Amino acid sequence: MGAVSDAAGRAPDLLPAADQALVRTVDGLDDGAWAAPSLLPGWSRAHVVAHLALNAEGLAGVLHGAHLGRPQPMYASPEARDADIAELAGVGPAALRERFLASTATFSEALAAMHASDWAGRFERTPGGPDFALANVALMRVREVEIHHADLDAGYTAYDWSEGFRTLLLDSMTKRPYPAPFVVRPTDLDGTWEYGEGGGGPVVTGPSAAAAWWLTGRGTGEGLTSDTTELPEVETW
Repeated sequence: MGAVSDAAGRAPDLLPAADQALVRTVDGLDDGAWAAPSLLPGWSRAHVVAHLALNAEGLAGVLHGAHLGRPQPMYASPEARDADIAELAGVGPAALRERFLASTATFSEALAAMHASDWAGRFERTPGGPDFALANVALMRVREVEIHHADLDAGYTAYDWSEGFRTLLLDSMTKRPYPAPFVVRPTDLDGTWEYGEGGGGPVVTGPSAAAAWWLTGRGTGEGLTSDTTELPEVETW
């Protein structure tokens, strides 16, 4: 894949199991469960599944364009993305389930079709917006799948994440900006993760699942402790 971060290089191996687990959960939702609230403010479970479907289609389009040498953005615009999610969330459980399953297959096919030379370069999320390395597409997708699977609030939580994904998430979240530096030392993994510029700062300990969930800006840090008694500030992913 060219120059790839360690986390990005590990992501493709984690994606099949993540997809399978999510498909099982989505298949298991009865018709009445789709309208129930998710853990994301203002979004039902249908909104989360719609977002996952459109994310898969958008990233598949990015890969397909790169493969053909015709770069394309992931979404037409932020407004179009939001409108498409709202529209797809309202089509009904059967149609949404079918669209989601098809999108998962579409992304997998686009990923498998990529050649080594296709991975050079970058793509835009929306035209004129921030751009990202093509080599990070699988990492972006596996994070979407695993984190939003837990957001569905349908029996799958951060504690169901594999050790491989927990480690990958702890690694990849070091790339984000933070107001002040801090350190995470999971009680169930070997290693120490440093966040923010400058090093040092409070030391956060607890289960790796709790730490990874908290680093995405979710929950209140349940299960975690800080040697300063207060957890550092993190933004929602």
